[in-house]
Amino acid sequence: MSDSDNKHNREDYLRMYRQMVRIRTFEDNANQLYLSAKMPGLTHMYSGEEAVAVGICEALTDSDRITSTHRGHGHCVAKGADFQAMFCELLGKEEGYCRGKGGSMHIADQSHGNLGANAIVGGSMGIATGSALRAKMQKSDDVTVCFFGDGATAQGLLYEVMNMAALWNLPVIYACENNGYSEYTATAEIAAGSITDRARAFGIEAFEVDGQDVLAVNELARELTGRCRRGEGPFFIELQTYRYHGHHVGDINREYYRSKDEEKAWKEDRDPIEKFTQWLTDEGIASTDELEALKAEIRDDAAAAVDYALEAKYPDTHEVDMHVFAD
Repeated sequence: MSDSDNKHNREDYLRMYRQMVRIRTFEDNANQLYLSAKMPGLTHMYSGEEAVAVGICEALTDSDRITSTHRGHGHCVAKGADFQAMFCELLGKEEGYCRGKGGSMHIADQSHGNLGANAIVGGSMGIATGSALRAKMQKSDDVTVCFFGDGATAQGLLYEVMNMAALWNLPVIYACENNGYSEYTATAEIAAGSITDRARAFGIEAFEVDGQDVLAVNELARELTGRCRRGEGPFFIELQTYRYHGHHVGDINREYYRSKDEEKAWKEDRDPIEKFTQWLTDEGIASTDELEALKAEIRDDAAAAVDYALEAKYPDTHEVDMHVFAD
């Protein structure tokens, strides 16, 4: 865990901890909904990557925008999403963020600047860059963060938008969550050379950071968002992280592409929540009992939200073409 630079107070640290635990708890519940056949379709777990979403989103304001991915629950929660509306969306209920029509991979929350998750690999890169262009043309000081996985660096769209962003100095941060695997293939087998050098080829400053260290991620994110607001963007970050689950919830037998020993090592030695827990207690910011009480509160909140969503109403059939065409 990186050293504190004393720019945070106790409330800031505990909020980051709370958000990380909220993401892990949400994913645990979403996984159980799938395994118990109560949730339609597939979902892609964010567990293990919590420090990335929280470290970055804690550097943003509600006016700042993000675009997300098929593995997007963590980004949604970190940007301010509510458990109840999230679970309603996963279960196809009308009180979901998209009235149950988006499901796990298409959640958007405009009230908190979340422009939406996207099931197309790299599909939101153009949206994020367009958002940054809009900010520059309107002379607004908001910043857009584009989350995507290492596999998306093979998409040609990334290079088109980085070229435009660099030419026009757009306030956008491209955040590559390198969790070591592109679906079922090791990143090293599909990505030649350095990922950050791909951004540097366009004259974009690129950084690498430990994605399991929420303080290191947050420190870099605060620096780069500040520079974006001063017209110094765009920027590129490669965040080294790890997904605990398979590519999706149905990807259970993973030994043909990664070992159990590898998974165990990441969980035991590099878990982002445990690392932050240790730092908080070592620094005397919070006691173990306080943090456990916070976890219990979040578990209760999630359980209540799941119960509510299970009983909530489905959209009426007349809504089938609502929001498809403009009035």
